[in-house]
Amino acid sequence: MTDWIEVVAENALANGEHLTVDVDGTQVAIFKLDNQFYAIEDICTHDGTEIASGELQGDEIICPRHGARFCIKTGAVKAAPAYEAISCFPIRIAEGKVQVRDNRWD
Repeated sequence: MTDWIEVVAENALANGEHLTVDVDGTQVAIFKLDNQFYAIEDICTHDGTEIASGELQGDEIICPRHGARFCIKTGAVKAAPAYEAISCFPIRIAEGKVQVRDNRWD
């Protein structure tokens, strides 16, 4: 089981901003949208490239290489060429800090 990892102060990101962090060897993109935080693996399931530098439109991130779209809330594919969802990670706020953990192997 992975421990919670503190990644940023709750008020450090504005709505629509993101950052990437290493969570036990996995690159994770943390997004703030409508004052909520979401965490997805920073990888496009279409070709394995990073996705966090893509354009954010509403709650969708667009892959900068081939235009696949993913929901940052659920990891679901919204447009091809990707067909496999991106992994999502649990987020919590503790003492004003955003924390994330990789629960895929629990």
